[in-house]
Amino acid sequence: MKENIIKIKSFAFSLRIVRLYQFLTESKREFILSKQLLRSGTAIGALVRESEHAESKADFIHKLSIALKEANESAYWLDLLHQSDYIDKNDFESYKTEVEEILRLLISIIKSSKQK
Repeated sequence: MKENIIKIKSFAFSLRIVRLYQFLTESKREFILSKQLLRSGTAIGALVRESEHAESKADFIHKLSIALKEANESAYWLDLLHQSDYIDKNDFESYKTEVEEILRLLISIIKSSKQK
């Protein structure tokens, strides 16, 4: 059975986001932006999981399209947290690289699914 890269990467990203949320709320006392990131960052993996049992190809594409929007929103919150000095440059670059990879994977899966 072929490993599901987007499933693995989106779960790993969700876990990192949960840990970042814990750090931001406990160490930086930041609750608003981090909560937004927690919601969007963990939604990606949840939507990928939902897409595994989609009712149709259109439903599959729809769920992954929403995951794509959530990933894009997560990139926004990460940028905002970095620009407002809640996360440092090294951490930001690591998260940014990861979310950009997820964005590229989702775009590729959606495009190829639409062509089939």
